[in-house]
Amino acid sequence: MTAPTATSTAPPTSVSPTPRQVWTRTRGLVLALLLLIAAGIVLAVAHSGAQHGRLDPRSADQHGSRAVAELLKDRGVSIRVATTLEEVTTAVGPDTTLLVTAPDLLTPGQQRELRAATADSAGRTVLLAAGPPSVDTLAPGVRTTSTGPVAPRAPQCLLPAAHSAGNADTGGFRYTADGLETLACYPSGGLPTLLVVQEQASGDTALLGSADFLYNSRLDSQGNASLALQLLGSRPHLVWYLPSLADPSATGNGGDSDDSTGGEGADNDRSFADLIPSAWLWGTLQLAVAAVLAAIWRARRLGPLVTERLPVAIRASESTEGRARLYRKANARDRAASSLRSATRTRIAPLLGVSPRNAHSPAVLLPAVSARLSTIEGGLDTVLFGTAPADDAALVRLADKLDTLEREVRTS
Repeated sequence: MTAPTATSTAPPTSVSPTPRQVWTRTRGLVLALLLLIAAGIVLAVAHSGAQHGRLDPRSADQHGSRAVAELLKDRGVSIRVATTLEEVTTAVGPDTTLLVTAPDLLTPGQQRELRAATADSAGRTVLLAAGPPSVDTLAPGVRTTSTGPVAPRAPQCLLPAAHSAGNADTGGFRYTADGLETLACYPSGGLPTLLVVQEQASGDTALLGSADFLYNSRLDSQGNASLALQLLGSRPHLVWYLPSLADPSATGNGGDSDDSTGGEGADNDRSFADLIPSAWLWGTLQLAVAAVLAAIWRARRLGPLVTERLPVAIRASESTEGRARLYRKANARDRAASSLRSATRTRIAPLLGVSPRNAHSPAVLLPAVSARLSTIEGGLDTVLFGTAPADDAALVRLADKLDTLEREVRTS
């Protein structure tokens, strides 16, 4: 009586993951995606409405400047918000104060065009927190030094606006000037944080090391409101310039096309890294360090494996099933096939009179199997020493063939 083949006795096996298994594997990713979408919605809602940004005269949040804008309007000063350089150059004049909220954001070409428009306008130009990237162009002859903390400071100068305002929250950049007619106020470490440079045709340029005194949250402190009103309200019109990267002049040569050298336009080219705030770079570095420390903390072992006695007995079937699931989760069909073949060779070698040392040698084991069995589906060499299966179905067929081979060796 012939032994039944594996095809007739083996139960059907499904290699496709069930919906429950798919959900178990992907639920973490789905949950993270939902949390990310929810966080984006919350941030969008929180930043909608009347919040327009830092130093924006339309913004009522703590870093906006709506409060001082409303006070200026009550005094009869008209305010025009400008976001492009073209709007600014067409609006400056002797009866206009120009407030530049972020001079360092301007490209060199924009700075030169702005300087050309304001130098002979006979108006007032107020530069907030102008640092080394912009002060040389927008205020020739003025130099900037390191920043200091923002704190209440006494004016200690003869500027009427500062003398009338008294103590104010100033700090940030400090300025020096040689050979210019200036008024230096609110010193920090012996250098002024407010410098007013007298320009041609009765115009002037005021440089403030910090813009904190214009924030809604600080306007009612010290003499901040008085200083802001007198610096920005000395003329009937105020142009509130909020530089933007969306300004067309920020991507062009900004009036450098007539330069004979032809190399000035290269100064306007900024890489993507130049546009990233330094705080983001430091934050990314800190997250990277935290990730490395977390990986070290969560590392299970940094040395060789140590054999331990299990506290409880585990059935062989449970261990086999658990290992099989791990192989399937990692798509490690090569390792699973190698483990099945090795176990089969180890078990049939003593039945064929082959020593354990030669159980995994094709030159010794295959002739011994061929002498006992005539043939087997797929070939002995392929079944016992073949390549890794291409898919899960092929792995299941290999396991069936190995079971059939071992069964026939035992019964022959």
